[in-house]
Amino acid sequence: MLSERRLEVLRAIVQDYVGTEEPVGSKALTERHRLGVSPATVRNDMAVLEEEGYIAQPHTSAGRIPTDKGYRLFVDKLAGVKPLSTPERRAIQNFLDGAVDLDDVVGRTVRLLAQLTRQVAVVQYPSLTRSTVRHVELLSLAPARLMLVLITDTGRVEQRLIDCQAPFGETSLADLRARLNSRVVGRRFTDVPPLVQDLPESFDAEDRATVSTVLATLLETLVEEAEERLMIGGTANLTRFGHDFPLTIRPVLEALEEQVVLLKLLGEASESGMAVRIGHENAYEGLNSTSVVSVGYGSGGEAVAKLGVVGPTRMDYPGTMGAVRAVARYVGQILAES
Repeated sequence: MLSERRLEVLRAIVQDYVGTEEPVGSKALTERHRLGVSPATVRNDMAVLEEEGYIAQPHTSAGRIPTDKGYRLFVDKLAGVKPLSTPERRAIQNFLDGAVDLDDVVGRTVRLLAQLTRQVAVVQYPSLTRSTVRHVELLSLAPARLMLVLITDTGRVEQRLIDCQAPFGETSLADLRARLNSRVVGRRFTDVPPLVQDLPESFDAEDRATVSTVLATLLETLVEEAEERLMIGGTANLTRFGHDFPLTIRPVLEALEEQVVLLKLLGEASESGMAVRIGHENAYEGLNSTSVVSVGYGSGGEAVAKLGVVGPTRMDYPGTMGAVRAVARYVGQILAES
């Protein structure tokens, strides 16, 4: 365990390196920070930090930079995330409040996160498996053709066309719509199948085949699509950090194109807690020079999806974590009110 003084020296090195992009020397530390000790003591502390792998010397200058291990300790010892200013909070609320539907909410969230953090923003669409049914609508398009519209509590809308074996009258359609909604509204998707399995038997013989087809379509819609949906934005922000990537930015860009990789990264965030993966903690090799800050968002205290940012390890962790957490909170409020 490092002493509190050496932790303070490490914090100062991280803050200076993030702010200046230059390796940090003992003289600069004692001039910029009130460490309460002599430059010789700071040099000794830096030697210990380097020996234990928390900082490194990138070249023969006197300066040191944090390692992944150093950033990890810095994040783990953070007293708290940086709170957003009142104007920042108001700007988030105003920007997200104008959203008209779920696609707009996700799109605005991506743009907002990228602007606030100046990193790459990634937002996962709310998961169907964690959603509840808000409403099921059935519309007649032709005597033997229907449209099923499923609306979730997160504002997600799924539409399916259904071709029936025989014409299905308006009276039967209204009856099926009412019975369906009475059984499934407010229920988790995973709870729906047993609630509707006996519905066909309660209809006249000539309508049972159509009712069964409608139910089969509904149950297929309730099953999570194999490929989850993501939206990504702010990739151009990475070009500002070219020198933060050892060889080239290309592996990072290639990793960001792989949705499976991004979903796995976001998935490491707990239901409501925040996850910070630094450098080589990211399993995907192309992201070894980046950090990922992610958190779950949703209504009623339950996460229905994840959002986060990807940027270089030389990141303003308190500010980034504060922005990610604040945006997730506002998105959750919007979903709860929608």
